[in-house]
Amino acid sequence: MAKKKILVVDDEPDFVNVIRLRLEAHNYEVVTAFSGKEALQKLTSLKPDAVFLDIMMPNLDGLQVLKKIRSRNKDLPVFIITAFSNEERFRLAKKLSASGFLVKTGDLQKEIQNIKNVIGVADKYRGRVVVPSKSFLSKLRRKRL
Repeated sequence: MAKKKILVVDDEPDFVNVIRLRLEAHNYEVVTAFSGKEALQKLTSLKPDAVFLDIMMPNLDGLQVLKKIRSRNKDLPVFIITAFSNEERFRLAKKLSASGFLVKTGDLQKEIQNIKNVIGVADKYRGRVVVPSKSFLSKLRRKRL
């Protein structure tokens, strides 16, 4: 069985590299991009199974990138990476058919488990929108405080 290919997009190289190493250790193929522009360039030839996309990046932010991805591919699972709660951004991401959300917890083992769960959801619900629950949004708000 072929490895699942994931494109990880975040402007924080340390976060990207840690996630890349951990995913590779769990037998995923990982391609990285450090900006929205770089991600879009890679997506012209790359066919990933999922994209993890930071919502807060300079120049071309995650929502702008998501919009461009959706104009080309409505079925690619794209999961928004976030460290902060912002309900307006969540609403916009849902409107643009984000497949789900991955919270930067700082707990690497928990992060890897979240990623495994997200990839499982991507396989199961390819092309569908996964809406964050009220409890998820509540937990995210408490984390910000």
